[in-house]
Amino acid sequence: MCKGLATLPATCLKSAKDIKHKISFLLQKPEHQTAEPKQKEKSAAAAAAAAAATAAKRVPAADEVKKWNLSFSHVMNSEMGRQVFASFLRSEFSEENMDFWVACEEYRKMAPSDLAARAQQIYQLYIESDAPKEVNLDAVTREETRQNVDQAHPSCFDEAQKMIYILMEKDSYRRFLHSTLVQDLLERQAKREAKSSDCLENRHVLAGGA
Repeated sequence: MCKGLATLPATCLKSAKDIKHKISFLLQKPEHQTAEPKQKEKSAAAAAAAAAATAAKRVPAADEVKKWNLSFSHVMNSEMGRQVFASFLRSEFSEENMDFWVACEEYRKMAPSDLAARAQQIYQLYIESDAPKEVNLDAVTREETRQNVDQAHPSCFDEAQKMIYILMEKDSYRRFLHSTLVQDLLERQAKREAKSSDCLENRHVLAGGA
């Protein structure tokens, strides 16, 4: 038998080795397929944990929430304030106002070489008639903005952005202050402060008893 194999051509022996190698590979493959979902599950769990930790850290402090009641500028000058206000606008189906305002802020900081292309994108998304996320502008401001876009410069959306800012301040901001979103934040912070106060008082009592 061994002598017979030795007399086989080299090409036949090579083909046999290739087949053996492929069979071994196929037998090992299910192990990798089984391990891959487990790895994905671990990655998903880690991502969920990281997201939860980030969300916990992003709860605004009570002092910050209270400042939002003082003026709309306190909301817009705070990253957390803008995020919470944007959440409120989504509940009213008017998030395009905040999206446009943020887009204008980012546009103003862009490199000059990128202004023309980005100006057209913002105009088509928010300004032109029947735009996907059209904001509420009067005809004069809309036309003025269209002309500015034709010769894009850092301040070509300034008037439109100012008008949307005033709209949010005069309209949505008042409802935002009385929304359950803000009230829940204030209540949550009040409970935390009360709990911290109780813990501090208990420490004083224990220290005095010792």
